[in-house]
Amino acid sequence: MEKRIGEHPILGKPQKGKLVTFTFDGAAAQGYEGEPISAALAAAGVSVHRYTAKAHKPRGIFCAIGRCTDCVMVVDGEVNVRACVTPLRAGMDVKTQRGVSAV
Repeated sequence: MEKRIGEHPILGKPQKGKLVTFTFDGAAAQGYEGEPISAALAAAGVSVHRYTAKAHKPRGIFCAIGRCTDCVMVVDGEVNVRACVTPLRAGMDVKTQRGVSAV
C-alpha cells in the first residue's frame, strides 16, 4: 500500500506530475515531479531525514510547512534543505543529513 500525502497545509493539493527517478542515500527511488521531497520519501516508507548533531537522534517530518528544521536533508550537495517544501525534480541526489551541516 502506497503512503502519499493527499493535501499539504501550505502547498495545498499536489498536482501529480510525471513519475521521476531520484537517488536517496545512493539508491534509486521514485516520486512525482513537483511534490515535496518528503512526500516522495514518505510514500516509500522513509521517515528519517536527518540525525541530530550531539545525540545522533533521528528526525523527520514535524511541522511539514518549512518552519522547523526537522526535515532538513542534503540535496544535490546543498545542506539544510527543507525537504517538506522543496519540490522533487528528476535526477535529484537526496541524502540523510548527519548533524547540522555534514554531508
